[in-house]
Amino acid sequence: MTLIIDPQTSGVAGNMFIGAFIDLGADENKITEIIKAYAEPFGQVEIEIIKKPKSGVMSTYANIETKDNASRHYTEIIDKIDKITKEKYYDDEIIQKSVKLAKKIFKTVAIAESEVHGKTIEELHFHEVGCADAVADIMGSSYAYYLLNLENEKIYSLPVAVGSGTVNTQHGILPVPAPAVLNILKNTPTLGGEVNTEIATPTGASILVNITDEYIQSQPLTVNKQIGYGAGKKDLKVLNALRLIRCDEIIEHDTITVLETNVDTLSGEVLGSLYDKLLNENARDISITPTIMKKNRPGHIIKVICKNKDVDHLVKVLMEETGSLGIRIIPQIHRGVAIRENVLYNININGNDEEIRFKIGSVGETIIKCSPEYDDIKKLSDKTGIPVKDLQSYAEQEFKKYLRSE
Repeated sequence: MTLIIDPQTSGVAGNMFIGAFIDLGADENKITEIIKAYAEPFGQVEIEIIKKPKSGVMSTYANIETKDNASRHYTEIIDKIDKITKEKYYDDEIIQKSVKLAKKIFKTVAIAESEVHGKTIEELHFHEVGCADAVADIMGSSYAYYLLNLENEKIYSLPVAVGSGTVNTQHGILPVPAPAVLNILKNTPTLGGEVNTEIATPTGASILVNITDEYIQSQPLTVNKQIGYGAGKKDLKVLNALRLIRCDEIIEHDTITVLETNVDTLSGEVLGSLYDKLLNENARDISITPTIMKKNRPGHIIKVICKNKDVDHLVKVLMEETGSLGIRIIPQIHRGVAIRENVLYNININGNDEEIRFKIGSVGETIIKCSPEYDDIKKLSDKTGIPVKDLQSYAEQEFKKYLRSE
């Protein structure tokens, strides 16, 4: 199973995660009980879980109203959470795991706030976020996460909308996203979005970065979708509801880097040699395209697809082999890949069984490609005198008959 977090219009907030998790099936009564158990020692807490439409889409709204007894240091909050766990839930495995995640989320917020204010996390007071409110959002979201067994699933996030404009704080008027939010999301793809207001909170951003495995630009190929919406407090011109999509992913993913350079001084022989050299040095694929360069000179665009770990080495190879003074690096391109395998199969040709390797590509249960290995077909062509194109066509047809009979 896979979970896709979609904050492209709504941004993120702690109570939106809680609402969306409940909309996906997490037990709202259990979550409410845990929120009260952990947040009430920090202040007054009122919780209401209701269904409400946001931009016409029915969503679950976790309306959590809190009032702090007092501001507290970060370390005081963590100590209090540990004390509650030890006194009430010392033998509850789900609570233990939830608390561990919650402490990671709190630490992310604390580090971001401490960097903004120039304090150590031990000195930091949770007054801007709010003690009771932060505990309610973070403990509620962490517990719901484990109720849904999401720790066993791959979690993706689409880009996070952060809003725009300014926000009033105890420290004055600050730009959106607020400095702490920007710190938390510094390694996360973000966009302003369509609204002139703050829509990404420190707690929501910290929850997202601590549960996300990978960031993507668009949804991967999936089936069997279950969708949950967690409503935000504000009514906006866009859908202000965090969308979570739980599904089966039917296509594998990885990331690659594309290297590219233009050359106008290399002969055909050198380009041919370069092609072989790059393949031998772990390039995944190479294309060389004729082009017209500056001053109307003919040249070539050399494009190399490689694994991220091989970038530095292949940049060095390209520079040494081409004399190029600069290589364009297009990093971390997310690609979908079919499940691939090589299969040996015997094809009867002129009364003899000939072993041929086939490349099989499949998406889910569907085979999208089965092609014989060219080197094997070429050897058979030399051996039998049958043209390569005829052998390829015959081998494919015979192998497809075999697959249909399975």
